[in-house]
Amino acid sequence: MSLINKQIKPFKAMAYKNNEFFEVTDQTLKGKWSVLVFYPADFTFVCPTELEDLADTHAEFAKIGVDIYGISTDTHFAHKAWADTSPAIQKVQYALIGDPTGQLARNFKVMIKGAGLALRGTFVINPEGLIKLCEIHDNGIGRDAHELLRKVKAAQYVHDNPGEVCPAKWTAGAATLKPSLALVGKI
Repeated sequence: MSLINKQIKPFKAMAYKNNEFFEVTDQTLKGKWSVLVFYPADFTFVCPTELEDLADTHAEFAKIGVDIYGISTDTHFAHKAWADTSPAIQKVQYALIGDPTGQLARNFKVMIKGAGLALRGTFVINPEGLIKLCEIHDNGIGRDAHELLRKVKAAQYVHDNPGEVCPAKWTAGAATLKPSLALVGKI
């Protein structure tokens, strides 16, 4: 069953950012656009490359009003230790949420049963708390922050412009489509 257009489930978790611990809940996400990026574990191989890529584009996400949250089944304490030792993670200026019970990973259907780890899952949540984008893939495949940024901008555009849709490879400022009978067979 798809998670698209489903309301996020209530949750409460501890996070780490900029040498501070704090609580994040489903209510924290309400009222703004959020990107949740699940990854298997701290101190691994592909994960720091992805989180660093997001760190390098973090300002662009912030410019369009998007909060990023990295999530693994590690604790918030492990996130701090990782940031203290990894040059890539030291660049991260967004929250890293600890999910040691796997509640969030199960809520978003990315938990690997029996492993205690999450699959690579990316979720874009709109200000109303609805999941508008969901991508889940094998843990050996890294993500691209610029492609995610493009998709978030498309989700925001569609949200703000009812009746319009964004075609393949759409970028901000490019033409959109208005689905109608007149377009059938013309594209």
